[in-house]
Amino acid sequence: MRLVIRVGGSVVASPFNPELMRQYVDLLLELKRLGHVVAAVVGGGSLSRELIRTARAMGLDEPEQDEVAISVSRLVAQLFVLRLGDAGAGRVPTVVEDAAKLVERGKVVVMGGLKPGMTTDAVAAMLADSIRADLLVKATDQDGIYNRDPRKFPDAHLLDSLRFDDLAKLFEADRHRAGIHQILDPEAVRLLQKRRVKTVVVNGSKPENVLLAVEGRRVGTVIS
Repeated sequence: MRLVIRVGGSVVASPFNPELMRQYVDLLLELKRLGHVVAAVVGGGSLSRELIRTARAMGLDEPEQDEVAISVSRLVAQLFVLRLGDAGAGRVPTVVEDAAKLVERGKVVVMGGLKPGMTTDAVAAMLADSIRADLLVKATDQDGIYNRDPRKFPDAHLLDSLRFDDLAKLFEADRHRAGIHQILDPEAVRLLQKRRVKTVVVNGSKPENVLLAVEGRRVGTVIS
C-alpha cells in the first residue's frame, strides 16, 4: 500500500515530545518493513503558532508569518529524517515532485511546510496525489472528527465515517490563514475531495492507531 502519514504538530510538538517522535519514526520504519511505500508530513505545533503571533505583533504580513511557521515544521521534519538513518531520504524535500522521486527510490520521505498560503495538511494532500497514495492517515490531538467542536460543545459526538462532500460543512474556517488549527484545513479538504484519496483521522497520542488504520481496523473517522 502507498501511504502518507500526516503527524500533527499538536501531537508531537505541543510541546516537543521526543519519546513520541521516536515512536513515530519507529512506526514509519515498521510500515516500510511491512512492504508499504511510506511518506510523512509533520507540523510545527505550538512553537509555529507562537512565532506566528510574534511575527504578527512585529507587523509582518501573513505570508511572512507563514514563512516562520514553515521553517519550524521543516526543523521537526529534519529530526525525523535524522532518526530514520539510511531508510530516510537524508534531507527534507521542499518540493513535492522531489519528494515523490525520493519515494520512488524506496526512501521514507518526511516533509514540513512548502510555501506561504499552504498548510502542512495541504502538503500532505498534494503528496498523496503525487505518489498516488492509497491512504492518508492524519494523527491529530482528537479521536477523530466530531459533528461539532468537542472543545466547545460537551455534547459533540465522534463520527465513525463521512463523505468528502459533507466534510467542509463541519468546519468553522473556509480559507487558509496563518496558524489555522482544525482537524483538516480547507484547502486540504478540497484537494482530497478532488482526488478522492481515502483518509482516516485518528488520535495520534498512540502511534499504534495509525497502524490500525493502515490495517483497515475500526479507529477514528474514515473519510471516503
